Amino acid sequence: MIRPPALTAAVLALLSALSSAQPATKPLFWPARNGPTGDGIVPAAEAARVPLEWDGESGKNIAWRVALEGEGHSTPVIGGDLIWFTAATTDGKQMYVYGIDRHSGKIVHHKRVFENPAPEELGNPLNNYAAPSPVLEEDALYVHFGTYGTARIDPATGEKVWERRDINARHYRGPGSSPIIHGDLLILTFDGIDQQYVTALDKKTGKSVWKTVRTTDYGDLDKEGKPTRDGDMRKAYHTPAVFEIGGKEVLVSVGSRAAFGYEVKTGQQLWTIRHGGFNAAIPPIRLGDLLILNTGSERAHTLGVRIDDKMTGDITSSHVLWDREKRNASESSPVLVNGILYQTTRGGIVSALDAKAGKDLWEDRMEGQHLPGPVVIGDKLLFSNDRGQTFLVRASPEKFELVGKNQVAEPITSSAVVADGAIFIRAKGALYKISAK
Repeated sequence: MIRPPALTAAVLALLSALSSAQPATKPLFWPARNGPTGDGIVPAAEAARVPLEWDGESGKNIAWRVALEGEGHSTPVIGGDLIWFTAATTDGKQMYVYGIDRHSGKIVHHKRVFENPAPEELGNPLNNYAAPSPVLEEDALYVHFGTYGTARIDPATGEKVWERRDINARHYRGPGSSPIIHGDLLILTFDGIDQQYVTALDKKTGKSVWKTVRTTDYGDLDKEGKPTRDGDMRKAYHTPAVFEIGGKEVLVSVGSRAAFGYEVKTGQQLWTIRHGGFNAAIPPIRLGDLLILNTGSERAHTLGVRIDDKMTGDITSSHVLWDREKRNASESSPVLVNGILYQTTRGGIVSALDAKAGKDLWEDRMEGQHLPGPVVIGDKLLFSNDRGQTFLVRASPEKFELVGKNQVAEPITSSAVVADGAIFIRAKGALYKISAK
């Protein structure tokens, strides 16, 4: 039977509509907290397209603003049509995932992932219950809320594929470490006051592959053999990274009082570096044969560590090349541009460091409190603060040069992300799309 042309056209139109109703999941514009190349650098083709001026009050270059429920420090990830991030109620009893259409700002998914009858109080005004950032693949979104749960979500439907709620530690001041993907592994970090370990799951099934307990000597036991301050100095919020070192794929992970290298496939400890910090949160950075490590909060140090094939056992004395002792980042992840490390303290002291030499080049100050890491847009660094301000600073080893300043109404505690010529900023209670109109 020959189908009439009109009916054929109608069927094709219906099939086309059904197809377009399914949000695209690729390309992966911004798959993890530090972008497509893991270094906070916006690809050159994208950097050339994004606007560098905007204003929330006048609406200049604000394509849309969507109001959000709940709180979260998690940096969004973007694949295809959707931008994803996590949120939680202020009391931590409800934990959600958002999926928002990056074109229109329409909320496509706002789904509860976990419910907690009695979450541990944060005990500080800085953190919240949705601080870890998700990580995205074309067929999977992984969300993590620390001890409260980890889940794989189908980005096509927003539904959970698997979940784990039995991987636990007492964060004491809330979760903070983000998951990473390496091959078929989803790697999680738990540095609580009671337990400190790194574990890897099969990303497809959620089943445990390995777990390695920290071997750190914290040196914090009182006369009764109990950790002082209930173990508060044992905490960390670190997000690790994997590098090829000495012919092996090594997971570099910084905990309280010590940093470690683990064989990523097995979790076997390869080496350790002792340090005096705690609350470590800054991911490691590699520059050729140099590792750059941050040791924690407040009095954090930045360390330059030599990479070679002799990294085994305690390498504190043999491999630490330089130690920057003051005015280092504590939450805001530094970026490396042409061998220069740019970072800011929570209080806005921004600096440039020759990474190979460990030599300070310049230092200045920006307004406000800085939690988000900067992103690199061409030859400019974009910093954000708790006043809704963004600062564009020239990525120059010569001097501090402020070349732009923008404003939205709400505090910003998540790093900016970029997709398809637009900047997306998650502020407290709202998500902004910034693009040339």
